[in-house]
Amino acid sequence: MPLNHYVTLGRSGLRVSPLCLGAMTFGEDLGWGSSVKDSEAILARFMERGGNFIDTANAYTKGHSEKIIGDYLGKDRARRDRAVIATKFFGNLYPGDPNGGGAGRKAIVAQCEQSLRRLQTDYIDLYWLHCWDTHTPIEETLAALDTLVKDGKVRYIGFSDTPAWKLAQAQTIALLRGLTPIVALQIEYSLLQRTVEGELIPAALELGMGVTPWSPLKSGALSGKYTRENAGKQKADRGAWVESSLTEETYKVVDVLLKTAKELDTTPARVAIAWVQAQPAVASTIIGARTLQQLDDNLAALDVKLRPEDFTALAAVSKPKLNFPAEFMNNATMFSQGGTTVNGISAHPWPFAPKDDSDRY
Repeated sequence: MPLNHYVTLGRSGLRVSPLCLGAMTFGEDLGWGSSVKDSEAILARFMERGGNFIDTANAYTKGHSEKIIGDYLGKDRARRDRAVIATKFFGNLYPGDPNGGGAGRKAIVAQCEQSLRRLQTDYIDLYWLHCWDTHTPIEETLAALDTLVKDGKVRYIGFSDTPAWKLAQAQTIALLRGLTPIVALQIEYSLLQRTVEGELIPAALELGMGVTPWSPLKSGALSGKYTRENAGKQKADRGAWVESSLTEETYKVVDVLLKTAKELDTTPARVAIAWVQAQPAVASTIIGARTLQQLDDNLAALDVKLRPEDFTALAAVSKPKLNFPAEFMNNATMFSQGGTTVNGISAHPWPFAPKDDSDRY
């Protein structure tokens, strides 16, 4: 699938590229990441290839990520309008100010205005709640977001890193009260993080939300850079973020990734991204890159065609232990069907079967 074969995001008419460019690494303010020059080169290459979906957040590199995107897209209005800019609110950039972040009305409106200035635009295509704010009623958050949409400052809204029950509550309230619905869900999803298949993925399918997974390479642990052979010897760029994931279970997955990549004449990173992108409910997978080489390697995941035996092997080695009642429901199905086979549009099998082209289009 080419990068310019777009998909609609959830139950909306918003067309996005099947891979989304994550901009968390734009800027060197945190001691690692891409320089301004490299970030602009990555943006240019991504858009030249047909990518239009760019994801950032107010808190990424202390706001510098948004500014880099704004400086680049602001040079050309047509280029900005072609792009689908997604950014997030929640992160507090103002120590000592309890309303500097979070999801209350005062905070949301202020954060939106600040992001608009840094992005040098008068509207945000997709505005994410970065994380559920346990101190704010969800009705207040939804109403504030709806106001931003009605004011023309935001086009669509999405939720990130929120429990499935709260997600369902929010979408139900939005639909019943005629507020702007949630069209997308951003969650961590990879061969090393599949517990989302218990509640969050089924919730997205049922509630009409397109899933945009983050960290499909588990901060680089699935890139192929870290193997059994170099365990403890290969320095991790992000330190503890990666090192905490380098366990025996990870190496079992990496072993299968390396074998699959060799058989398909590709790279482990491409296989890992291709696996995520093939999962039910996934619309656009977020990829990060600090260099053009990393970007090109990750974009090539769209050229990888995994075989049925690849899905079987990867699913088996990465099988998660899901929370109750997911496993129970899978095992209890036989009691309701009298030994027959039943298929339906609402059926969500556990574990999930990979989707094919007929599922996507």
